[in-house]
Amino acid sequence: MKITRCKLSKKVQRRLLGFFTAEVTARTAADLLDIQPNTAALFYHKIRLVIDDHLSLEADELFDGEVELDESYFGGVHKGKRGRGVVADTKQTTLMPAIKRNIKPDSFVYTDSYRSYNALDVSEFKHFRVNHSIEFICGKNNHINGIENFWNQSKRTLRKYNGIDKKNFHLFLKECEFRFNYGSPSNQLKFLRKWCDI
Repeated sequence: MKITRCKLSKKVQRRLLGFFTAEVTARTAADLLDIQPNTAALFYHKIRLVIDDHLSLEADELFDGEVELDESYFGGVHKGKRGRGVVADTKQTTLMPAIKRNIKPDSFVYTDSYRSYNALDVSEFKHFRVNHSIEFICGKNNHINGIENFWNQSKRTLRKYNGIDKKNFHLFLKECEFRFNYGSPSNQLKFLRKWCDI
């Protein structure tokens, strides 16, 4: 997937890609480039669609080896409803099908002591837990620090948006995944220029 049907000049598109990788908001980028804020926001949305497309292609392979699992809450407290919003719940019956769909059997799976992961003890996975009330790492590899770091960085990145529409939340999370896995902003820009053909 590439960015199509864009009336902006290639120069402006390249500048917007640079601002995007530098985590400049669309509104600020629009001010700096003297374009309409909605135009910049739409272009950022197209960038997120390209990222989603490329990362989804990579996600076709199952995870194997050592895999860290953790659930996370996004969003604040809303009147009459708390917590998740994107996923109905984190019950065992919700999590296990997703785990089995995405991780190869016989993989080493590391989790915290959340009760929904109990089914992993009698599954085809090699399950190890970290009890965070006692410790944050148990042995050399038994931890979930990587996934918890990702959640922390994602929440810090998403906080600046002051709310994200539920239908586009997955695109913003894919953006966070891209930023986490593709290194420095200059490296991210290199990939985005190639993927967007700009």
